[in-house]
Amino acid sequence: MEILKIGEITPDAVILWQAGWIKLNVTILYTWITMAALTILSWLATRRISSGRSFGQWQNFLEAVVETISGQIRDIANEQPGKYIAFIGTLFLFIAFSNFFMELPGYVPPTSSLSTTAGLAICVFFAVPVYGIANEGFLSYLKQYTKPTPLMLPFNIMGEFTRTLALAVRLFGNIMSETKIAAILLAVIPFFFPVIMQALGLLIGMIQAFIFTVLAMIYIASAERVGTEERQANEK
Repeated sequence: MEILKIGEITPDAVILWQAGWIKLNVTILYTWITMAALTILSWLATRRISSGRSFGQWQNFLEAVVETISGQIRDIANEQPGKYIAFIGTLFLFIAFSNFFMELPGYVPPTSSLSTTAGLAICVFFAVPVYGIANEGFLSYLKQYTKPTPLMLPFNIMGEFTRTLALAVRLFGNIMSETKIAAILLAVIPFFFPVIMQALGLLIGMIQAFIFTVLAMIYIASAERVGTEERQANEK
């Protein structure tokens, strides 16, 4: 298997198999591997869920993760996390595990590909109006793009696209650069220093997963909050 070289910016460039226009590149392969790992870990964590006092290690880990994500959602949205936890939790776990596994030899994190981070950002892009419309209604949600004046309509629409682009590029840039720096140091100084960089890279990867999901939740909560605040003002 051909591995990602230092000179290649994105793993999309490494084609493992091709039949006509159908291609299997490194990004797709390691995305499947990450999804398979998450599926297996989820099965291990949920196969023996107990409501009693004695919990297994997997259940303790799962509940700690869910409670942490739920707490962050409560702090940001000031609401119960039930309707957000599936989407926000999936985003966090996929990004976090992708970045965590990059410490394994030979693993190329899908988040070092702009196509992956763009796909995640597009999911957030569509989730914002979906949650907003579900909370406020279609027409009420669309009205916020004309505030404070209808002249702001093109700028508000442009803002939706630019923040989606910023989400994708921020995650891609941080993970890609960290991967490249670690590879360069490993080639130049193949002993103690790369270990420090790997530990630092793991920390950066977890921080980036946290930042991405927090920003996604902020965008969703702000889309819902505009309509809620307007209704409360009208009721007064």
